Amino acid sequence: MANPFFKTKAKQPATELPRAQRVRGQVDIPFLMLTILLVIIGLIMLLSASYPSAYYDIKGTTGGDPFYYFKRQAVYAALGFAVMYLVSRLNYQGLRGLAVTILVVACLLMLAVKVPGLGVEAGGATRWLKYPIQWQPSELGKMGLILYFAARLSNRDQRRPLSFRRNTAIGRFGNWLERIGFFELIPYLFVLMIMVGILAIQSHMSATIQMVVIAAAILFAGGIAVGWFIAGGITVGAALAVIIMGTDYMTSRITMWLNPWDDALGKGMQAIQSLLAIGSGGVTGLGLGNSKQKFLYLPEAQNDFIFAVVCEELGLIGACLILALFALLIIRGYWLALHARDRFGSLVIVGVTTLFAFQVFANVAVVTNLFPVTGISLPFFSSGGSALIIQLAEMGLILSISRQNPVT
Repeated sequence: MANPFFKTKAKQPATELPRAQRVRGQVDIPFLMLTILLVIIGLIMLLSASYPSAYYDIKGTTGGDPFYYFKRQAVYAALGFAVMYLVSRLNYQGLRGLAVTILVVACLLMLAVKVPGLGVEAGGATRWLKYPIQWQPSELGKMGLILYFAARLSNRDQRRPLSFRRNTAIGRFGNWLERIGFFELIPYLFVLMIMVGILAIQSHMSATIQMVVIAAAILFAGGIAVGWFIAGGITVGAALAVIIMGTDYMTSRITMWLNPWDDALGKGMQAIQSLLAIGSGGVTGLGLGNSKQKFLYLPEAQNDFIFAVVCEELGLIGACLILALFALLIIRGYWLALHARDRFGSLVIVGVTTLFAFQVFANVAVVTNLFPVTGISLPFFSSGGSALIIQLAEMGLILSISRQNPVT
């Protein structure tokens, strides 16, 4: 069986380590400091990007309070840091046995958004639950998928290969499928197809893409043969082409992405105003707080398109510095995965870090019109309390794993 891409360097099994050493180790300080720094910068940029829309929303949610989004995000950031600390103190090994339970609960909650009185519809889609706060259960689904894949792949060496009779054509074909790893992939594909099907009911294409990406990343890190990724990439690409060509909603998005000027005051407005904001920022930017596009020209300036405001106010230099901080956090995450003390912890970090990296890349790609609009927010920056808490909980999980790393 192929060796996993990420291998632990620890020689002692988990059961041989005393509890104090397994739970009370030092968290990874560089990863922690990068997380805190990005959240603080995100709060500053959210205040700058959101106060015009909050101020002019006199009869709406904000009541004309220019600090509405900032104050709400600051409260959620404080809660998120508390959750991150608590999660970082947990022994992540306990999640191995809870992986299936978390996955099942996540699937049920993802279906619950279609229950009248529980789900919240916005933008023509029903992806949110009302309770305890408005949030997307697909976020829990991503974590459930990561934990399930990581837990199962961590026991990959213990799997007994299937054997069929060699004196029949069917038996020889079955043995060939076993040799190429087909039967091993069935549980992973089954779970992934269930979650993709649920997301299809929600019309949640962005979450579907994210789940496919993190599933592929964990399977690759777990040692699945490269040929399966080539075949999977071709299959997924063909499926996306069929979906896009057969869905008016997706076709219109692709059309607006290729030429947003066809509907400059309608569906193409976000892309155009975003590019205008980036272009007006130049190399050094207009200065913090001096963006012009955020004054009701750029839709979702405090949410999905906040990076356009970053580019306008801080310029190319400031935007690149922020992207460098994101890159350092992502690289540090993969470094911790390489040095994790067991395969389960390593694969969990791979899944969480890949999810985070894809969200950053996809958001910046949309803002710069490299990708069509996907609805993926920028981690730590975009307005959204539940998303911020979940993101910091994921960072806390990585910190929890870093406590047990044999390399500090």
